[in-house]
Amino acid sequence: QTLPGLVLCGGHTGKRGDVSDVWRLDLAALRWEPMPGLPTAVQSHACCAVRGALVVLGGRNQGNPTSSVELLSKGEDAFVALPPLSCGALYNAAAFAVDESDSALGQVLLLGGTVVNASGMTNTPPSSSMQLLDLATGVCTPQPHLRNAEYPFAAATLPDGRVICAGGIDPQFVDWTAARVYGPPEQGVTEFTETVWTWRALPSLNAARSMCCGCVMSD
Repeated sequence: QTLPGLVLCGGHTGKRGDVSDVWRLDLAALRWEPMPGLPTAVQSHACCAVRGALVVLGGRNQGNPTSSVELLSKGEDAFVALPPLSCGALYNAAAFAVDESDSALGQVLLLGGTVVNASGMTNTPPSSSMQLLDLATGVCTPQPHLRNAEYPFAAATLPDGRVICAGGIDPQFVDWTAARVYGPPEQGVTEFTETVWTWRALPSLNAARSMCCGCVMSD
């Protein structure tokens, strides 16, 4: 069985500022390998793998928020620009691929982050929005809001497709202890729609924290 690889894209470095390079760590050979770079340097963006392709969403370029969506298909030598986010520029969000097969290019769930309104002004406090993005059209369909506005928090997907989150910053920029899980009902309809997507509280963290990371591990 082939080991997966860890892909790092864009970001910020002390000497170069925002960068556009993309690297993959081959976990079998334990060697970093260059991949095709992003069209523009970006930081504070979201990324995820959708149907074997790398998708990079939103972020900031030299401080300017963007609504861009870029896709690198497996085996291709360049990113392709997809329709921009209809919800506007967004950064510091978390992105997760949705397990479905009905859309043309796939769907991504965007959680929290910082949004930019129609006038171009940054809504500095964290957002509580949850958007379901259709990659082929760029249309972001609002889902029931997160329990609280939040970023940057730890988030990961469970094997059944639900998303689990912990920590973060509230609108008053106070670290918090909440942990929660988001997902459709355990039985019945599984589509991501406003009538079925719900959240449930989990045991709180032992101490308030933000800018944390997390992952799901088996026993």
